[in-house]
Amino acid sequence: MSAVRMRGLEVELGGKRALGPLDLELEERDWVLVVGPSGCGKTTLLRALAGLVAPSRGTLELGGRVASRDGKLLLAPERRGIGMVFQGAGAGLWPHLSGRATLDFVLGCAGVARGERARRAAELLELVGLRGLDERRPGELSGGEAQRLALARALATGPKLLLLDEPLGALDLPLRAALAERLAELHRRLGPTIVQVTHDPGEVAAHAQRTLALEAGVLRSDTRTRP
Repeated sequence: MSAVRMRGLEVELGGKRALGPLDLELEERDWVLVVGPSGCGKTTLLRALAGLVAPSRGTLELGGRVASRDGKLLLAPERRGIGMVFQGAGAGLWPHLSGRATLDFVLGCAGVARGERARRAAELLELVGLRGLDERRPGELSGGEAQRLALARALATGPKLLLLDEPLGALDLPLRAALAERLAELHRRLGPTIVQVTHDPGEVAAHAQRTLALEAGVLRSDTRTRP
């Protein structure tokens, strides 16, 4: 079964077509890079997958379930089995919540029992290398640490599809390399399908299997780089 299937998918923003039409299938466990110039529709693609924007036309299926069809969202974002890391170091984190509290809140919203949440949060913080920093708020973390917390939050509900919008772009070179290796380890251990927007495909080229190049919202090339 495909992780993602699109048929004639289009997204309009402000009365103009921002993406598509796209006919595309992504395989389970693949790590897919999305590249192209600014404004070409990369982030719009992620937002359509996440259910944060409704496609204007076409069909989107996620794991065999119809998520949207002809302008209607049929699966709410919280029912899509998706985790998302937004662009910018630690973007989207709640500034008043510590790492532990952030994960406790996300797990609680997902229906995890209170007694189980502390254990799961500790496991996630260990997984992303933040053990011992669980009581720090985003403003008390470095850029790399905040981005790892954002990754832990995205992984908290065990998503089958992980959407990453320039997750390394706001970090300096050593931190990029370290987080890229961390992502590769998580991909090997947990096996989600990853769709990653990047301006620098070389930063994870050794790990990704496929590269999609967008231009003006249209898919210009689709290259499989690894089995």
